[in-house]
Amino acid sequence: MTKLKLTEINANKKCKVIAFKGGSNMQTKLENLGIRLNNEITVANNSFVGGPITVISGSTKVAIGRKMAARIIVEELE
Repeated sequence: MTKLKLTEINANKKCKVIAFKGGSNMQTKLENLGIRLNNEITVANNSFVGGPITVISGSTKVAIGRKMAARIIVEELE
């Protein structure tokens, strides 16, 4: 599978989180939001013009800023 930034995934696509390109503070913040390594998430909304990316992890829906989302590396599943 190809490694992509979360910002490169289209809406309504499932992906698997494989890495974080950031420090431990960023990883802790994402884990507190329910986004963890090896978790499957679904991109609910991704406007390529700008604004946050909305993802669904389990039963939780979370909006992530584009700068942080660009540092989340995923593999597209579908």
